[in-house]
Amino acid sequence: MMRPLVLSLALLPSLAVAQEAEGQRFQLERTDNGLVRLDRQTGAISLCREDNGTLSCRMAADERAAYEQELDLLEKRVSALEDQLEQGRVSRDLPGEAEIEQSLSIMERFMRRFMAIIEEFTAERDQQEQAPDRT
Repeated sequence: MMRPLVLSLALLPSLAVAQEAEGQRFQLERTDNGLVRLDRQTGAISLCREDNGTLSCRMAADERAAYEQELDLLEKRVSALEDQLEQGRVSRDLPGEAEIEQSLSIMERFMRRFMAIIEEFTAERDQQEQAPDRT
């Protein structure tokens, strides 16, 4: 009986340090059944219990319901998008001839400049290799 109390007392300072490190994001309140953790940024509430020196938290019932509702909504959206893909309603437009020509022109200019830099570098290196050593 004394051990859980000692572990709980040992946990409290570390919880306070963790709370301080988070910039007061979480607020812990002791209840008859454990702790309630409030996330001050999101408003989410978690119910926490200390068991053998380990603190475990789970979402409150209303938070869990909202979470599951959001998951259901997302599953429906994914299903609708998959249906659109299967039916071919999603636009898969390819670039037009003008866009292709513009892209090729940009790539050609890049390659010409790049090759000019390489030629200049090679010419400088060849010139340095041909110069006699005057040391």
